[in-house]
Amino acid sequence: MPTLQDDPTLEDFQRYVAELEGERGFENQTATEKCLLLGEEIGELFKAVRRSEGLKVDPASPIGEIEHELADVFIYVCAIANRYGIGLEEAFRSKEALNHQRRWFSEEEMESHGEGGVSH
Repeated sequence: MPTLQDDPTLEDFQRYVAELEGERGFENQTATEKCLLLGEEIGELFKAVRRSEGLKVDPASPIGEIEHELADVFIYVCAIANRYGIGLEEAFRSKEALNHQRRWFSEEEMESHGEGGVSH
């Protein structure tokens, strides 16, 4: 059984997920399969959030805990990154460098800057 060290890095998580997949026989699933499974897990996360927020849920539908569903989503994100040879830490840092160059405006702010708003 794979073990995860204390205070793991993103690289450690990705390595752990790869080992876990090998142990459980999931290493041959394609990126497409992993993406579809990720979508299912996101749906489960949404149900858990709905229950937590007091929104109506189907009592016959099993609903997990938010922290467990987040962990499942993270596992699939690691698995997808592994399929493409992407290091999540570097991808995160690279994307954040781009995000630091961007600016976000509300619809009201865009209208006041003459940039138009989002059409409804």
